[in-house]
Amino acid sequence: MFEVIYYSMTGNTKKLADAIATELGVAAENVKTEDKLAEDSFVFLGAGLYGPLRAFGLKRFIDRNNFDGRKVALFGTSGEGKGKEVGALEEAVAAKGAEVAGRFFCKGEFLFLVNRKHPTSNDLGNARKFAREMAKD
Repeated sequence: MFEVIYYSMTGNTKKLADAIATELGVAAENVKTEDKLAEDSFVFLGAGLYGPLRAFGLKRFIDRNNFDGRKVALFGTSGEGKGKEVGALEEAVAAKGAEVAGRFFCKGEFLFLVNRKHPTSNDLGNARKFAREMAKD
């Protein structure tokens, strides 16, 4: 069973979450409405990077759940597109005992000026490919 949980302030990470969830045949869940993981699920967690702001809602979600031995795939977006958001998620879930199976990140549009139209259709296609590859394990 797969779960796709995300935190998105601007909608960029939600686009990735929806693409991944569609590929897996599940619904993407906003961390604001989801509070507990299903038993034994393979979890895809996603967040964006918002300057000095982190996805605090996702951090609280991670803190409240048991990740011991659970497989997790991480995804995210940022204006830089360097994956710092995914690195922060990895630290948080690894500290809770998760096994990080994979990572995906891309640029996200910022203030309608930076990285316009990101994530692109190519980015979303790559996110779907990432979901397929993770689902094979």
